[in-house]
Amino acid sequence: MSAAASADSPEGSPDSSADRLIDRLPDPLPSRRLLEPPTLSGRIKLRAEDFLVDEIPLYEPAGEGEHLYLRLQKRDMPHGEMMSMLAIHYGVGLGAVGFAGMKDRVGVTQQTVSIHLPGIEAPPPPQNERLEILWQARHVNKLRRGHLRGNRFSIRIRDIDPLKAPHLWTRLRTLERLGVPDFFGPQRFGYRRNTHRLGHLLLQARFDDLVQELVGSRGSPFPEHQRAQRELADAGRYAESLPLWSRADVSERAVLRVLAAGGSSQRAVRAVHRDDRAFWCSALQSAVFNRVLDRRLEQGTLAALHEGDVAFIHDNGALFLVTAEDLAHDEARPPLAERLARFEISPSGPLPGPGLLAAAGATAAEEHEALRRFSAEALLEAASGGPEGARRPFRVRVSNPALEASMDEHGMFIRLAFDLPKGAYATVLLRELLLDPDVDDGDGVPAHAA
Repeated sequence: MSAAASADSPEGSPDSSADRLIDRLPDPLPSRRLLEPPTLSGRIKLRAEDFLVDEIPLYEPAGEGEHLYLRLQKRDMPHGEMMSMLAIHYGVGLGAVGFAGMKDRVGVTQQTVSIHLPGIEAPPPPQNERLEILWQARHVNKLRRGHLRGNRFSIRIRDIDPLKAPHLWTRLRTLERLGVPDFFGPQRFGYRRNTHRLGHLLLQARFDDLVQELVGSRGSPFPEHQRAQRELADAGRYAESLPLWSRADVSERAVLRVLAAGGSSQRAVRAVHRDDRAFWCSALQSAVFNRVLDRRLEQGTLAALHEGDVAFIHDNGALFLVTAEDLAHDEARPPLAERLARFEISPSGPLPGPGLLAAAGATAAEEHEALRRFSAEALLEAASGGPEGARRPFRVRVSNPALEASMDEHGMFIRLAFDLPKGAYATVLLRELLLDPDVDDGDGVPAHAA
C-alpha cells in the first residue's frame, strides 16, 4: 500500500475532511454500446426465478482430499452473507472457504464452493431456506477465483411486448457474431457504486476517509434504511451502530467492532477480510478498464488491432504486443485481421498493476489517461497484497443463444438463455439489447445514484 497519507491521521485533519471523502472519481460504468442504441425496454430480476445462473465448472472433484466441495443453490442471497454463513456452519475462517466466482445477489444461482476440512468429518449441510446444498464431494485443492469455464444464464424479461422477440433475437445473433464488449457490470462496484472509491482510499492509506465512506453518512449515496446506523457512526457511537447492520454487511460490521473497542481506523480497515480489501482494489482496476474500453468503442476499434496494442489469445489467455511486423503481410501466417474475424484473438485493456504487460505508443497513452482520471497511479506500485496487474480482452464470445416468448402466472415475458465465459456480465449483454434494463435489485439505491 502507498504511504501517501498518515496511517492514523487524527479526525479533523486535512486528510479526513468531509470535502475529500469521495474524491469524486468518474462514474465507473460504461457509457457506450457496440450496437445501435436499443429501442426496447424491459425489466429483469422482478422475481428470483426470473434470473437463473448456472456456473459451468472447470473440473470435477476427485472424490478425496482435504477440501470439501459443495454444489449449492442460493436464492436472493449476497455473496458475503453466503461466505459468512458457510464459515460459521463449518467452523472455519473465511479464508478456508473457496469459490470460483461471485454470483448475483438477486436471482437463483448455482455454484461450487470449497471448505478446507483436513481430516475432519463434515457436519450435516446447513439448513436455510435461501441456501440449498445439492451435492458434496472431496477434492485435493481449494477452489479459487477463475476456476470455472463460464456461466449459463436464463433470464426472463418482463414488461416487454412478446411480439418484439424477433427483434431481440436479431440483436443477440449479431452479438454472437461480433462478440460482447467485456465491460465490468454494475455488480462490480457494489450496491452503492463505490467499491472503486474504497480501493482508491485504501491504496492511498487514507483510513479515516475509508471508514467514513464505508460506514458513515457523508460519502456515496446509501439506502435510506441505513441512515440511523450511519449517523451513529458519524457521532462516534460505534457500539450502538453495530447491531443495526445486517448479516450481509460483513465489512461494515468488522470495522465497527474494532472502532467500538477503541481501535484506530487503520486497525479497523485491516480487520476487513483481505479478499474484500482486494476486491476494492480490483474494482478500481475495473473502473480504469471500463474507461479504456469506452474509448475503444468511441473509436470503433473493438475488433481491430494496431501497433502498440496488446492482443489476447482466447484459447489460452496468452498475450503479445502487436508490432509493425505483426501487421505486415506475411504469407507464412494468417493475417491478424483473419484471426480477429475468427475470434481467435482480441485487443485487450489494462487491469493496472506492477505485473501488467504494457502497451506502447498511442495505446499506452490512452491507458495512462484512464489511470490518471481515476487517480489510480498507486495501482502500478509494487506492494505486498496489492493487485498484480493483468489484461482483459475487450470482447468475449456469447454462445448457445436461445430465445422464447411465453407466459406464466405473472404475465407475458421473453426468456433469453446464453453462455458467457468467466468474468463476463450478463447485464452488459442485456444493455446491448434493451434500453437500460430496469433492475429491481432491492438495494434501495438506483444504478445511477453513485
